[in-house]
Amino acid sequence: MLYLAEVQKQKGGLLSGGGKTELKLLACQRTDQNWSTVSEEVIAAEEASKLNDGALVLVELNPNRQVQRIQEAGRPLVNILQNFSRQLEKFKLKEDEIDQWKQSLTFQAQELNRREMDMEVRLEQLQQLEDEVQHLEEQKQEVDTSRQEIERLQGEIERNRQELEGAWEHLRGEQRRLEERQADFQQGTVLDEEQSRVMSELLDRLSSRVTPTGTVREHLHLAFELVEKQQATLTPHWQKLEEHKNAIAQQQEEVERLSQTLSDRQNALQQAQNSLVQQTAQLQINTADLSSKQEYARLVKEQLRNAEELYQQMHSLAATSSDVVLGKQADVEALDKMPLEELQKIVQDLQHKLEIDASFVHDQEQELQYKQEAIEELQTKLNHASDHDHINLELELTDEKDLYQMLNSSLVGQRRNMLQHQKFLKQHQAVLLRRQGRTVTEEESNNKINLEPILLQIETQRQQYSQEIQKLEREIEQIRSGVELNQGMIDNQTHELDEKHQELKAIEENLLSLRRTNGEYYGRVNLYQEALQPIQDSLDGLRQKLQGIRESLDQFQETGDYQVQAIAQLRHTLQSLMPQPELLAS
Repeated sequence: MLYLAEVQKQKGGLLSGGGKTELKLLACQRTDQNWSTVSEEVIAAEEASKLNDGALVLVELNPNRQVQRIQEAGRPLVNILQNFSRQLEKFKLKEDEIDQWKQSLTFQAQELNRREMDMEVRLEQLQQLEDEVQHLEEQKQEVDTSRQEIERLQGEIERNRQELEGAWEHLRGEQRRLEERQADFQQGTVLDEEQSRVMSELLDRLSSRVTPTGTVREHLHLAFELVEKQQATLTPHWQKLEEHKNAIAQQQEEVERLSQTLSDRQNALQQAQNSLVQQTAQLQINTADLSSKQEYARLVKEQLRNAEELYQQMHSLAATSSDVVLGKQADVEALDKMPLEELQKIVQDLQHKLEIDASFVHDQEQELQYKQEAIEELQTKLNHASDHDHINLELELTDEKDLYQMLNSSLVGQRRNMLQHQKFLKQHQAVLLRRQGRTVTEEESNNKINLEPILLQIETQRQQYSQEIQKLEREIEQIRSGVELNQGMIDNQTHELDEKHQELKAIEENLLSLRRTNGEYYGRVNLYQEALQPIQDSLDGLRQKLQGIRESLDQFQETGDYQVQAIAQLRHTLQSLMPQPELLAS
């Protein structure tokens, strides 16, 4: 099981080579992404003696609580923190997406509630319109009945007028005969008693033919009241019709406003799409530039790796060949003058330090082998992974390769230092054996090859390559940051475009609903007006006919008054023509 632990060292004497080394367990790995704290437990681990006190390490223990493998925890902790940061970013994106969906659903629910309320109000208005149309039909029937009554009155008035015209014509004839008699009277002719009686009867009959207009006027007044009552009933309907027209006009303004909003949003959407195309083109350019920089960096890294291999081969050659001089050399003259016991102590210390270095290099090589096996295992999983796990495995494989590269780079220098220490120890051992009187194979030569200038040149190239790689990595990081920024902007713009598409769709649906509703309203208002207009036309026609009857009745009344006056004059004239009683008596 894998644990996170802290190295604790107890200080020891200088000659003992160090104190006791222990590991303080801090946390335990439950799963790949799950760690939990453990009770503080300390276990002995001499394998960690080469590490600094207080260093954090990852240690793998077997069921017997013995150390199987140990490694520094810096890089794995960084990987864990990076994975945690990625998970937090994913959770943040999911939360933002959920919030956006909540806002969208809230807006849609509010819009649906508003539309439902509008539909209920419109249904109530339509029901009122239907009731009013039915009421108008009843009023139309009442108007038709009133019109029939008025037509009956008009026929009666017409008959009375014809009778009055006949009586008036008869009166004119009698008046003409009276004028003839009056002319005869002026010549001395006097009506006899029989003629006077006939004339009186005629005047009485003519007086009785004058038709009274009071009853007709009363019926006419009732007809006018009925028409005004019908008009008072129709007037609120006309007002409601005007209100409905105003409502339709307001809805039409809302339709025009939504149409303008839709046009503006479509223009904004087109601009956003154009900007997205430009951003995508820029992203492709930056991606191509990033690929070229990465390829160039790969070539420079390959040159650096070749230089490091050459450097390592030079050091190996210097460590294994006695004819090559490299690095630190033992001061043979000082060693010859040094006390033998002190020289033995130096040789023992150098040998002990070389053993520690060799053990550390061996552990690092084993760790490198474990990393190689882990990389191969991840590569195998990646080849058979699903699309859902592919990204996580790629990230994990990249981290493992980076850690392998870091360990391999540090191991190169450690091997080189170990070989130099080994050669330095051999020089001291040769002097010690010679001073002890033992036979020593002569390894010194006057014709030794000094590889230090070549190594300095290689080191200079390595530094140049490293600087170039650092420069390229900075440029690559800048380009990658720009690519990630462009990708983020493109993702945001794509998300915004999707939202704008949804918003446009909602506006189009709302606009279509308003247009459909407005059309239904317009059709019903037209139907309402078509029902009202014939009734209003009938009332206007009745009013005009009644007005004509009133004028005819006024003329008829005037004619009747003139007729009565003429009859009175005829009576007076007739009395003057009748024989006087005194004359008759004589």
